[in-house]
Amino acid sequence: MAKMNFGGVEENVVTRSEFPLEKAREVLKNETIAVLGYGVQGPGQSLNLKDNGFNVIVGQRKGSKSWDKAVEDGWVPGETLFEIEEACEKATIIEFLLSDAGQISAWPVVKKHLTAGKALYFSHGFGITYNDKTGIIPPADVDVIMVAPKGSGTSLRRLFLQGKGINSSYAIYQDATGKAYDRVIALGVGVGSGYLFETTFKREVYSDLTGERGTLMGAIQGIFAAQYQVLRENGHTPSEAFNETVEELSQSLMPLIAENGMDWMYANCSTTAQRGALDWWKKFRDATLPVFNDLYNSVKTGNEAQISIDSNSKPDYREKLNAELKELHESEMWRTGETVRALRPERSK
Repeated sequence: MAKMNFGGVEENVVTRSEFPLEKAREVLKNETIAVLGYGVQGPGQSLNLKDNGFNVIVGQRKGSKSWDKAVEDGWVPGETLFEIEEACEKATIIEFLLSDAGQISAWPVVKKHLTAGKALYFSHGFGITYNDKTGIIPPADVDVIMVAPKGSGTSLRRLFLQGKGINSSYAIYQDATGKAYDRVIALGVGVGSGYLFETTFKREVYSDLTGERGTLMGAIQGIFAAQYQVLRENGHTPSEAFNETVEELSQSLMPLIAENGMDWMYANCSTTAQRGALDWWKKFRDATLPVFNDLYNSVKTGNEAQISIDSNSKPDYREKLNAELKELHESEMWRTGETVRALRPERSK
């Protein structure tokens, strides 16, 4: 573990050069890793681990679409693909990658197989942090660890196949064996992390829920929708409104910001854009700061967790969710986006 300076603040960081793949394989050479769930994170993490040479099996409900997807991806029923309980029984490390609602439902089965010395692994701090609501309280004689990739499972897999890695946070909630640190870092390397930075289960879930509802999805969609509406109401065409709101940001500016930073972007745009951006960014900050404070407080108090649990446990949850997603998909802005994306020229070969 090394100390690295981030904006003047030192943090604990583990890089691949410090903890190479060969070391990770040695740490986990006698472990059987069961990845429970084959939805968001399960495919990317399990396939990366397998391709990196670890002993991996998948636990999933037989007959589900996810089971069929696992078979399509090369997992073999009875050899590397099992029902959840059988996978738990075989494993020394259980990667609990079901949805938050799925974890609550499956917990009695998983807990039954958490015998002394095993490790319980998460990629999200929800179940442990809000255990008064989820009931997920691990026994005292198992390691409880977390690796949380800072991106989707799809991105984790895509970058792995490109020879790259996505940054992940890691945390140790309970070290019963004295091996929790080596286990969690080895798993972080194994799933394809670029580098790993230290956190806690509570900090991870607070930042994650805030980010999802904020700049990663909720706030950005709200800002997109507001600017698009203003442009349309002032006579701009759907194509122009979408290109100025979404396309230029996602296709041109965001890759440059990811590569060089927003400060570089401000220094390397036109003087007109510089002046306007410098004049307006603090106004947007001040306008949204109260909303972000309300959001963080709602996460911290457990209100967002309770809303999620209550919503996901209703029998008509999927039907209502699909209706909300349909409304988003069928909005003029995102229907325009479909057309714009279809018109992007292919790079000449």
